[in-house]
Amino acid sequence: MTELTAAGDAATGMLAAHAIDSYPDREGHGGAAAGLCLNCGTRLSGEFCHRCGQAAHVHRTLASIGHDLLHGVFHFEGKIWRTLPMLFTRPGALTRRYIAGERARFVSPLALFLFSVFLMVATFETVGGPVGGTSTAERQGAKMTPAKLDSEIADTEARIGVLEKRRDQGDKAAEIAIELKALRKTAAGLQSAKALTHGDFSKPISVGDINTGSTMLDERIAHAFAEPKLFLYKLQSTAYKFSWALIPISLPFIWLLFAFRRDVGPYDHAIFAIYSLSAMTMGTVVLTILLAVGVSGKLVGTVFLLGPPLHMYRQLKGAYRLSRFGALWRTVALVCSAYVAGLLFFVGVLGMIAE
Repeated sequence: MTELTAAGDAATGMLAAHAIDSYPDREGHGGAAAGLCLNCGTRLSGEFCHRCGQAAHVHRTLASIGHDLLHGVFHFEGKIWRTLPMLFTRPGALTRRYIAGERARFVSPLALFLFSVFLMVATFETVGGPVGGTSTAERQGAKMTPAKLDSEIADTEARIGVLEKRRDQGDKAAEIAIELKALRKTAAGLQSAKALTHGDFSKPISVGDINTGSTMLDERIAHAFAEPKLFLYKLQSTAYKFSWALIPISLPFIWLLFAFRRDVGPYDHAIFAIYSLSAMTMGTVVLTILLAVGVSGKLVGTVFLLGPPLHMYRQLKGAYRLSRFGALWRTVALVCSAYVAGLLFFVGVLGMIAE
């Protein structure tokens, strides 16, 4: 499994490098000597080499490194502001126009997908897990040792007991009620963190207690119950490294929806899948942040449930020029296949986690 994990690291690194290096430099200091391209030696006849695409002028300042990163991943000069609005409001048109050849106007699907994954990992690390993410107390508790966590729980419960006595005696009841509510929320979060990350189980679970039909999966599940904190870390890390695998996993399902159409091919389906995955990932990030800042959980949950099918419908209808009925039944099929693809991805990631 170590070799497969290393392969995942290498593949992710190669994809990121490709996305960053996909665009030529466009500004800087220093000129090409004697009107020759500094990269391939071809005589220049404009701002760019017509043979290799490199800019006539290159820069060698420290600030240019940050510019290269932003320029390469996002191509900030208008691309990101054209791509993101269309990704959520007109995903079908964005997909169709990129496939048709409008590459210079939009951020490439691959760069956008990598950015969305990086953003998702950073968001989950900062404000908690996926939609319905953890509270501040849960995140803090997950970082504590078992002894420190038990001590923090005991202190919190002791403070709750003191405040309840003061409340019963009629001492500033309104203020105490607010403080009690906050402390009880903290105590619940700490208890949840203890159960989730420190294996607070009354009866240890062994491989013999689990029977999925796969010895490998039985071992991984037992490992998850034995050391949940370590397992969750490995699960998140491995899922991030192999997130690109969702693309090839999704392609057969999309192809089946258009098996009898000769005007679309694997490349079209790949662009569709990458833009769709980028939108779902970014949407999850936005909803997670909204939930963290206090937006109604019911509203966030409604958008989380209805948003993806609506986006799929609009993207299918626009990208493949479908009728309403054709887009509708394919949306239903695509939603079902998305769950299957997600399950396959999870099982694959589970198998990659080393003991």
